[in-house]
Amino acid sequence: QVQLVESGGGLVQPGGSLRLSCAASGTISSINTMGWYRQAPGKERELVAYRTSGGTTNYADSVKGRFTISRDNPKNTVYLQMNSLKPEDTAVYYCTYGLLPSRPNVWGQGTQVTVSS
Repeated sequence: QVQLVESGGGLVQPGGSLRLSCAASGTISSINTMGWYRQAPGKERELVAYRTSGGTTNYADSVKGRFTISRDNPKNTVYLQMNSLKPEDTAVYYCTYGLLPSRPNVWGQGTQVTVSS
């Protein structure tokens, strides 16, 4: 069983930056994918980015060039560096874990990111 603990959300002005962190614990497979999804009010949950244990990454078009996902594999921790934030990035961000890309089966509790002046 895997547990995820997220941190780093908050309120930031447009154009600002935030970094989210997510630490996984429990029975961690050596081959896995960790990533981030988000859900804005009234919208469906969407993929933001993921990174496999082998280093493959995938980003939503809306965040390419602004967000960077990275991992510390020995610490089973994934990070999401978010730069040039826009009001439309406002959402609850969820950390995810799974064996296959784009098919997470463990979700974190979510952390709120609000971009507003």
